[in-house]
Order: sequence, then structure tokens, then C-alpha cells
Amino acid sequence: MKIYLGADHRGYLLKEKIARFLFEKGYSFEDMGALSLDPDDDYPLYAEKVASMIASSTKDRGILVCGSGVGVLIVANKFDGVRAGLGINKEQVVAARNDDDINVLALASDFTDEKQALEMVLAFLETPFSGKAKHKKRIEDISRIEANN
Repeated sequence: MKIYLGADHRGYLLKEKIARFLFEKGYSFEDMGALSLDPDDDYPLYAEKVASMIASSTKDRGILVCGSGVGVLIVANKFDGVRAGLGINKEQVVAARNDDDINVLALASDFTDEKQALEMVLAFLETPFSGKAKHKKRIEDISRIEANN
């Protein structure tokens, strides 16, 4: 599994902390930007870069950060095959991975401290999809909807 990271200026500092955490834990990751703090950048660029990588993979994951988490979430979910979820807390992220097999985690830098973010990242990376029939059916339904839009 490879992890793709992306963040705008509001998420940049938290993304950098997540990158350091991933490095220390030995995860394979790629930083898709922003690569420097630029107050004039915009989240759609970075969310698109990450989501395009996840849309073409069945095993990789993405982590996106912006101020509210919602902007990157909206962009990521425009890509077929991406199931992005907004991280609220560790327990909610576990449920999202277990039930919905999210492959992109969106975080809100303005409302999430480093400790909470790293707990959610670890839950996102370590929680497997349950594979239960009802959860598989829901994901198949999502794929069908994507194919018809």
C-alpha cells in the first residue's frame, strides 16, 4: 500500500506532521503537494492529484487536508472509485473503514489537533474493511451509481 498526501496552505502544516509520522512508522508515501506554504494556493489542485492516484488503484490510500476538510472531500468524491470520508474522530474513522472501505481520509486542519489527526491516520491505515455482504453490496451500489452518472 502506498499513501498519497495532499493539502493546501491551511492544511500544509498538519500534512507535514502526518508525513513525518508516516516516515517514522515506515509507511510508503508520496507527497503530492503543496510542497511549500503558499497562502495563494487552492485545495482542488492537491485533492485532484491525490484522488486521481487512488481512482486508478485498488490498494493505495489517500490523505487530504484543508481548513474544513470538506473542500478536499468534495473534490475527491468526484472521482469514480474514490470513497472519501471526513475524519471526525478515531472511532468514526474505524467505522468508515470497516463499513464503507473508505480509501481517502479528509481532515480538517482548523478543527483537528495533531494528536487527533495522527490517531485518525493510524486508524485509517490499520483498520481493514469488514468484507461483510451488506457492506460489499453497498459499495457495489455506489459503483453502479458512478457508472450511470
